[in-house]
Amino acid sequence: MITHIHYISIVSVIILVVFAGVYSTRFVRTAEDFSVGGRQIGPSLVGGFLIGAFIGGTSTIGTAQLAFQYGISAIWFTLGGGLACFVLGLFLVEPLRSRKVDTVAQYLAAAYGESVRPWVAIYTSAGMFIQVAAQGLSAVPVLTSLFPVSPQLAAVFFTLALLIFIMFGGVWGASLIGLIKLFLIYAVLFIAGLTSYHLLGGFQGARQSFPDGAWFSLFPQGVGKELASGFSVIVGFISTQTYLQPVFSAKNARSARLGVFLAGLLIPIAGLIATLIGLYMRTVRPEIEPGSALPLFLAGHLNPWLSGVAFGTLLISLFMTGAALTLGISTVLTHDIYCRLRPLAGDRKILLSSRVMVVLVSMFSLLFVLINIKTLILKWAFLSMTLRGVTVFAPLVAAVFAAGKILPGAGLRAVIIAPLMALLWAFIFPRSVDPLYVGMGLSVAIMLTGSHFGRGKWDVRREIEG
Repeated sequence: MITHIHYISIVSVIILVVFAGVYSTRFVRTAEDFSVGGRQIGPSLVGGFLIGAFIGGTSTIGTAQLAFQYGISAIWFTLGGGLACFVLGLFLVEPLRSRKVDTVAQYLAAAYGESVRPWVAIYTSAGMFIQVAAQGLSAVPVLTSLFPVSPQLAAVFFTLALLIFIMFGGVWGASLIGLIKLFLIYAVLFIAGLTSYHLLGGFQGARQSFPDGAWFSLFPQGVGKELASGFSVIVGFISTQTYLQPVFSAKNARSARLGVFLAGLLIPIAGLIATLIGLYMRTVRPEIEPGSALPLFLAGHLNPWLSGVAFGTLLISLFMTGAALTLGISTVLTHDIYCRLRPLAGDRKILLSSRVMVVLVSMFSLLFVLINIKTLILKWAFLSMTLRGVTVFAPLVAAVFAAGKILPGAGLRAVIIAPLMALLWAFIFPRSVDPLYVGMGLSVAIMLTGSHFGRGKWDVRREIEG
């Protein structure tokens, strides 16, 4: 039962975060400060940004929901996110930072020509926009369960929160709030995890409650399908501007790498705890809606003050993920489209453009949520992952590890055609092979047809200019 103590605690957490966002404005004086933090972000803020961006509704509410239905295989989402951080830190931090770019589209343009930038910007921004809307759809049931508001008003509140979080602070705001959220959410999750583990009776009690071994299998729906789930998160993570933003923002490669590794260690822990909570709620409240597993546990099994902090932090998680994605879209559209259309624009105009983009994305996501307020969240999350992964992953890996061996024209065709075909496949053959892999296979095939393997290195600029 939600009491006045819960509300006091929730509001206190939100006020703390709002002050952090306002405080962060003192660090924003230029467009570079807004989009990449003036390239002065340290390891803790890099990790805070990544965790704040990734640990949202899907990682908490969604993981507990899936564990309630299928068991420990629910951890694949956050496990994939953690593995993606290590892949990013081990193999991609140095090459991504070496070109001093602000967006992944700029990096790809250096390999495949300037024509690739607007296409990457459009597809990846569309994918991130869908994910912003999915966060809004996730936030609606949480807000309506806590406050006496309609779903429509809850959607408006979510949109306003996005604007408060990043409108004035940009990367500084997102990183600082992410760091605060890191401490709050992991302190609460630690207590919630211990509580759920104790109530479950430890490992022995869990085995007695779930005699069917499928509940403790990482592959209850088949090895291929579950591994594909983890791989899809890795691909989508590395393909998303939002998760690459702190790499570009870090003051040096060491700071970026340490921050990414920190996130890689902590992200799966959140998923493990949410999985434990989902399993426990399955044993005591099997009749509830799976999506309510985490909120009901927090309300019924934690001290009201701590529960309020948990709810406040959960709301911040939803808002923070949407805010980080919105900032990513703003950066991509400003640098890869606006600056191409207005190459002589000054710093003030670029900063204004970034903030206008934030407002536009927020307003359109609100409209999207209001129109699709009763649709399945996972449908949109899947579409978002497809767009981001198919558009960026294979061309990015080729640009890093096969520099100068892929024709720019082939890279451009892969970026244009592969995501479009993946989308068509998703709608025409919804029950067939995962469109993410169809699109990625096509992307790789297109680039290989334009490769120069076996002929030695060549000058990319020769084809671009000729």
